[in-house]
Amino acid sequence: MSEILRVHEVHKQFDGINAVNGISFGIETGEIFGLLGPNGAGKTTLIRMILGIFQPDQGQIEFSFAPNGHLPKEKVGYLPEERGLYEDRKISDTLAYLASLKQMSPERARERALHWLERLELGRYFERRVRELSKGMQQKVQFIASVLHEPPFIVLDEPFSGLDPVNQDLFRDIILNLKASGTTVLLSSHQMNFVEDLCDRIMLVNRGQALVYGPLREIKHAHGEDHVSLEFKGDAGFLHSDARVKALQLSEGHAHLILAPSVSVNEFLTTLVSRLQIEQISIEKSPLHEIFVNLVKHAGAPNA
Repeated sequence: MSEILRVHEVHKQFDGINAVNGISFGIETGEIFGLLGPNGAGKTTLIRMILGIFQPDQGQIEFSFAPNGHLPKEKVGYLPEERGLYEDRKISDTLAYLASLKQMSPERARERALHWLERLELGRYFERRVRELSKGMQQKVQFIASVLHEPPFIVLDEPFSGLDPVNQDLFRDIILNLKASGTTVLLSSHQMNFVEDLCDRIMLVNRGQALVYGPLREIKHAHGEDHVSLEFKGDAGFLHSDARVKALQLSEGHAHLILAPSVSVNEFLTTLVSRLQIEQISIEKSPLHEIFVNLVKHAGAPNA
């Protein structure tokens, strides 16, 4: 698969502080790429450099569709974390104006806006003013503005903010549909369940540097612990003194445990089968939330 974006050794300072310090990565065409990190880690600065809002002090940022270095506005979509809508304007006028900035004709913009508003259950609000909408509705409108012109590359910064669970699931499905249509998505979010569910690859940044970068499955294998849940018959008290068990929650017929690092799951299961009658068992790697917290704590707090 070819890369749509290549970032190479980019640096950016503000008042002598390294907001981004030598980060390199690539995003492949048609994938959902997760950009993660604690507050102040450099994510927003990196996104703004990718979009051409900031220029890097050093390094290169190259899009496959912009070989001369000039980034065509109509080729990218951006949903910022902060609200950026004109509150006293009608939704129809707002979307038409934002689409015109992306080289879309008024007729086409209106057609696409109506399509997306209906899809996001906002069709009846087409002629309402932005300030009349709830926070979640405004998030939907801002999302529409980022995809209305059908760009091949979209940056979604905290897209699930302000949404209830039903609409979070709706956004999840739409993002997957965008990927299925060939759109490349750069997703930045603190909601690890959606990152884990959506992203093909991720990069975790802290203090302006990359802590981990690569396929989500490989990162979970390298940095996650084995969580074992089981239902059984027999006496599992021996697990309390088993050095291979890092953490244990044990009740009658049920157990959830975390294996110590470097413990072979297969060997451990052999012990369980020889001493207990196993009725149900599941093995999972640590959730991404846990890996995120552990890596950031180990690396230290961000600059700001």
